[in-house]
Amino acid sequence: MTDLAIITGMSGAGRTEAMHTFEDLGFFCIDNLPPSLLLSLVDSQDIPESEGELRRLAVVCDSRNFSTLGDLNNVLLQLKDRGIAYRIVFLDASDEELLARYKATRRRHPLSIGTQMTVSQAIAKERKMLSKLRNAADHIIDTTDRKPIALRQTIQDLFSGKTAQEGLDVYVYSFGFKHGAALDADIVIDVRFLPNPYYDPEMRHLTGLDPKVSDFVISRSETQEFLSCWQQLLQCVMPGYVNEGKTNLIIAVGCTGGQHRSVAIAVETGKFLRELGYCVTTTHRDLSRADTKRKDA
Repeated sequence: MTDLAIITGMSGAGRTEAMHTFEDLGFFCIDNLPPSLLLSLVDSQDIPESEGELRRLAVVCDSRNFSTLGDLNNVLLQLKDRGIAYRIVFLDASDEELLARYKATRRRHPLSIGTQMTVSQAIAKERKMLSKLRNAADHIIDTTDRKPIALRQTIQDLFSGKTAQEGLDVYVYSFGFKHGAALDADIVIDVRFLPNPYYDPEMRHLTGLDPKVSDFVISRSETQEFLSCWQQLLQCVMPGYVNEGKTNLIIAVGCTGGQHRSVAIAVETGKFLRELGYCVTTTHRDLSRADTKRKDA
């Protein structure tokens, strides 16, 4: 089964931002596709499935292929005859805004390349060329006064099938500072101030995944006070990341060796965020690097 999105519209109206959003949603994306190749793409067995047996495709067909753009109507009819569902997304903006964007970027309009047309003339010609396609569009998104973050949110609302909160993929991982900093993290929390199970011989060679270690770390009064403040902080900042349009967030929890304290707190953090409705993946970066004979937490 194929979920096909056809992105088109005025040059400068936000197609690049739209494609980035579709990629983040798990679509296989192709920019500037000649319409004649669309059926071959749909039939291709090389397109990976996104969810179950669903293949999610997003293609841009626009005036850059103006000589073949007229073929798109025939291709759309063939898609309908074959029972292949698709949705057309038409990105638009006022002529004044498009002109201002071209002035700001100092780029040439695709229709003006190799001609004597001004940008204004090219915009007028393109709008006329795309008028029928605009009328056939399932979704018309006007980006005149819409910031990129708002465009991303609109596309997510239309195609993700998830709420904005569900669309934020959260990765929580534990790590050990002695094995290197968490360079890819958006948020890093250092829990080396918590009591260390390493100094108990019975727990030294266990990990934060073991109930004995986890109970030792979590049940301490220092940890309970920390978790209360930590969870309040997460409740405060997480909605801001959602509203900002972020699609993935990495939270790293560090202790000395990444074996005891950080593991237990990372697990607790992931559990808390899941209870708030976020999609969370919890991993432990440095557990496999620990010395089985002597492990520092």
